[in-house]
Parts: sequence; structure tokens; C-alpha cells
Amino acid sequence: MRPDVRRWLHHRTYTADTWQAADLVTAKGARGATVSVVLPALDEERTVGSIVATIRQELVERCPLVDEVVVVDSGSSDRTAEIASAAGARVVSVDTVLPRHGSRPGKGEALWKGLAATSGDLLVFVDSDLIAFDPQFVVGLLGPLLTDPTVGYVKALYDRPLTTTDGIVPSGGGRVTELVARPLLNAFWPELAGFVQPLSGEYAGRRELLEQVPFVSGYGVELGLLVDLVALAGLDALAQVDVGTRQHTHQADAALGRMAGQILQTALARRPDTGRPERELLQFLRTADGLEGVSWDVGVVERPPMRSVRAADARPWGRT
Repeated sequence: MRPDVRRWLHHRTYTADTWQAADLVTAKGARGATVSVVLPALDEERTVGSIVATIRQELVERCPLVDEVVVVDSGSSDRTAEIASAAGARVVSVDTVLPRHGSRPGKGEALWKGLAATSGDLLVFVDSDLIAFDPQFVVGLLGPLLTDPTVGYVKALYDRPLTTTDGIVPSGGGRVTELVARPLLNAFWPELAGFVQPLSGEYAGRRELLEQVPFVSGYGVELGLLVDLVALAGLDALAQVDVGTRQHTHQADAALGRMAGQILQTALARRPDTGRPERELLQFLRTADGLEGVSWDVGVVERPPMRSVRAADARPWGRT
């Protein structure tokens, strides 16, 4: 493991239970900060209402940590907007925010429009398909931002149970992360190798930073933000928080393929011209003592065409 990544993991990896909402309300007041929670949504009538209601009840009414909850609807054909509004969110359509700029399909578009439609100094983004949502997700993400002014962007890390025909596997979700995003980051942006869940949909940041970077319209938005923010603010301004377990709806392989394609395009557009990529791949295991990083050498050796080998072997010694 690279020394800079090891230092960052030790210095900038937290657990959500480190903070309680009431304590962060005090820190928020001392800094005069405001907090907006943004949920991008497309046909999520099954889960969005519960998430909004939980945030409203626990973090707006019971403990005033969050100032506004906004659901950005990407043209849902079901009752997503109606249910979210009834649960207490302000619902905006991607088509009505910054209408001069039109609308593009994809999650990143909803996040970008959410940035424009809110006013909080700190923004927390939460996927709207989460099952058994825990408000401590939001508390944990806000913890570093409200207690350390040098932190500008915080990602959630978690275990992702995978539902299979044999039941629920405790871990195994995040297939696009392991097969596409992690190898890309390790190869071309190795300083970001310490992010356990680089594609997590739960993250928080300071508006002053988020308004300085582009938002990719599709599923490449999370990888794009990581790469652009580390270039803008440096690795030490980024952090991650362990929020435990995250459950959400799993997508079919064909949909994951399209997601992977968008992530690949995002990475290719930002690929640094630094010669050969890094050979090390850092992966993570959950152990009794927490998270353990395991490094692998994934470098490859390319052999020449066999015809050239045979031709070379057939030459008499001493001749070229």
C-alpha cells in the first residue's frame, strides 16, 4: 500500500457513531452553517417516502440538524413526487431547475440541479432507493464537515448485502465498484485507492467546493467528483465515514453494464497523461477489527507474437 494512502486511511477514515446529532447542532450553530439534503429520484415510490419522513422526523423536527430536504425528480412515471411531498420534502423537477440549460438524462443531472435548487452551505446527497434507511448516515457524513474546517468532502463507506436466489449474502454488492471503478482509480489516480466505496451514493460536501467542479450527467458522477475534487482541493480535504450496512435495490447485469460504460467514459475523459498505469490494486476486507486493506500486484507482461519468436529461434547463432 502506498504510504500516502496508508496515512490518509488512518487520518481521514471515521465511523458514523463518533457523532451524535445534538452535538452537531451545536457545532453547526457555532459556525452559522446551514444544511441541505438532496435526494435524486426516478420511480422510487417504494422507498423515497420512508427516507424523507425519517430525515424530517429525526433531523429536522426532533433535532434541527437539517434545514431543508429536497427531492429532485427526474421525470418519474409513478407516485414518487406525490409520496415525497406528502412525507415532507420539497419536490422539484429537473425540467424546472435552470430551464435555460435544458435537461439531460441521468443521476448526475439530478444532483447538479439539486445543487442549484438548494441553499445550504453543506449538502448531503442520499440515494432514494435505500431500504431500512438510518438517519445516522446523514449525521456521520456531516460530522467531519462540522468539526474539522479542513475537510471539504465526505463519502460513505459500508457493507452492501447482495440478494441472490439463495438468500442475502452479507457482502457482495458493489459489482461495478470492484470490477470497474476500483481498478480504474488504482491505475490512474492511486492516491484515491483508499476509498472503500468510491461509487457510494451517500456523500456530503461544502457548497464552495461543489460549485467549482463539473457534474457528469450519468452514473459517472461519483467517480468524476472524486477525481475532480482531489485535483481541486487535495487528498487531505477528502474523507470517508463508515456507516455500517447499506441496503438498496439491485440492478440487472445489463443495467450495470450501462453504468460501467458511463463510468469508463468519465474516467477516460479525465485520464492523466502520466505514462504507464500503477500496477497495485488495493481491495478491502471487513474483519473483526474493522477494515483491512489488501494490496495485489495486477501488472501484466505482454509476450511477443509466436511467429516472431519462432523466427528468432530459427536464426543461427551470431546472426541478426
